[in-house]
Amino acid sequence: MSDLRHSPIMASVDFDVDGVQHGFLKLPYSRDDAAWGAIMIPVTVVRNGEGPTALLTGGNHGDEYEGPIALFDLATSLPADEITGRVIIVPAMNYPAFRVGRRTSPIDNGNMNRVFPGRPDGSVTEKIADYFQRFLLPLADMVLDIHSGGKTLDFLPFAAAHILPDKAQQARCVAAMEAFAAPYSVMLLEIDNVGMYDTAAEDLGKTFVSTELGGGGSASARTVAIARRGIRNVLKHAGILAGEIEREPSVKLNMPDASCFVTGESSGLLELCADLGDRVREGQVIARVHNVERSGLVPVEYCAGIDGILAGRHYPGLTQPGDVLAVVAVPET
Repeated sequence: MSDLRHSPIMASVDFDVDGVQHGFLKLPYSRDDAAWGAIMIPVTVVRNGEGPTALLTGGNHGDEYEGPIALFDLATSLPADEITGRVIIVPAMNYPAFRVGRRTSPIDNGNMNRVFPGRPDGSVTEKIADYFQRFLLPLADMVLDIHSGGKTLDFLPFAAAHILPDKAQQARCVAAMEAFAAPYSVMLLEIDNVGMYDTAAEDLGKTFVSTELGGGGSASARTVAIARRGIRNVLKHAGILAGEIEREPSVKLNMPDASCFVTGESSGLLELCADLGDRVREGQVIARVHNVERSGLVPVEYCAGIDGILAGRHYPGLTQPGDVLAVVAVPET
């Protein structure tokens, strides 16, 4: 019987040593081309004395790139003498998925953001989640997980917090979200928060911020710049990095209920009838799905369920029943 407190992952860095360390989270993985192989997840630790700890992650989904770009860059550019406390940088959490540009792992099809708390004796994805759950999250005061839409979604660039039972914790998360200073700040309603890294961090009482910084399976100069600035802003907000927060105007959006989501019930060719950032009205046709089996058929129309701003959309052009076609968020008045 396995020791449920033991993790098969070993870190080649010492989280309690001052200075800058670059290394790996090493997960043994026996496979056809390497019987005694391992998955080597890059990690950087920057530490300077006592102080708060920030855990910064990207690549929770492997086809989302603003986080990995900004965090690989931060790992090469953050000297220890500029901080107080500790910064733990994991640019690509689901490293197997990141290496092949997939949302989920090519090894076990694991969705990192749906398997928490993970298992030390589970699948590869579950083992990585377990290490974060039991070894990295407990070290952190501030957790920033950088997402974008990947290959199948596109979003307005926003930082996000959640409504939480602990209102003092929620206030800390909202303050950190606002410090990130993305063009939009969203109180995000999740379709399903079971097994999410977000939930794991929040259940441990951590200050947690997430983002959606674009999508389409790539990154732009604008969204990478938002990520770079936002990361440093969060470190300044946490008291880890000195200097003034670089604030820019941020539109505050809420997602009050499930009417924010427009879900398709047909397959075919998607036509969005509004662009990201457009104002839409309840009942307005927001998308059409054209039948591609034959010509001459009227497309199925889908309407906004609430007044607001188009904040997210399905990407790219073909869709299946059950896909979220559009997300509408409500500006604060």
